[in-house]
Amino acid sequence: MKLFYRTYGEGKPLVILHGLYGISDNWVTHARALSEKYQVIIPDLRNHGQSPHSSVFNYNAMTEDVRELLEDLEIESCLLIGHSMGGKLAMNLALENSEVVEKLIVVDMSPKRYYLREFHNKLMDAMMHLDFTQLKSRKEVEDALKMPIPDDRIRQFIMKNLHWTETKSLSWRMNLPSILENIDYVFDAIEGHTTFMNPALFIRGGKSDYVTDADFPLIFQKFPFAEIKTIPQAGHWVQVDQPDDFLMLVNDFLGD
Repeated sequence: MKLFYRTYGEGKPLVILHGLYGISDNWVTHARALSEKYQVIIPDLRNHGQSPHSSVFNYNAMTEDVRELLEDLEIESCLLIGHSMGGKLAMNLALENSEVVEKLIVVDMSPKRYYLREFHNKLMDAMMHLDFTQLKSRKEVEDALKMPIPDDRIRQFIMKNLHWTETKSLSWRMNLPSILENIDYVFDAIEGHTTFMNPALFIRGGKSDYVTDADFPLIFQKFPFAEIKTIPQAGHWVQVDQPDDFLMLVNDFLGD
């Protein structure tokens, strides 16, 4: 699958993979900051943003998508960052194709299996039940989402997926039916018997429960040379909650 992507700067390739419900645009501010040293590439993953839709939605398929993008860009080796679902994808790519990943950064995600949280149920239910034949503006969509998604930041994050169709109506860019049908695959563990022997950095939010101390043995089993850093005042969206601390850890780890 040919993924839509954005690119910034020049230098050693640095690929950033967004999370569930995300788009490449979410990472533009960080990409511009990092583009002073690197060629930063941010794709929209399948079923997200401006990339194609598919009924197949799992980490093996997404890994092949990213490999194809790297081949198309003639990138033999890259630095790799992934957040949340993008973090699991980054881990899978590094474990299955270690030769193409020089250094790995995983943001607030463990290789373990997760279980569908009420948070995700509410988000998907709210998005699926919007009637775009009746909602004629972004303001009307936001008003309709205020009750099911009361958190302003999360609501704005979700609304970045809105776009105007050719028929001049609003719609979601993401392929919600496929995501909903395959949601169990999104929360799957990253399996396999391989290990990633290159440097890896796991950054977790101190206010998040996505990566707990109990996950450390599994992380070190698959990534023996991993470091695990905690940003105390950050939740699951570490890079949004504490952007300066996040970029400092990233730059220190990646080096020159």
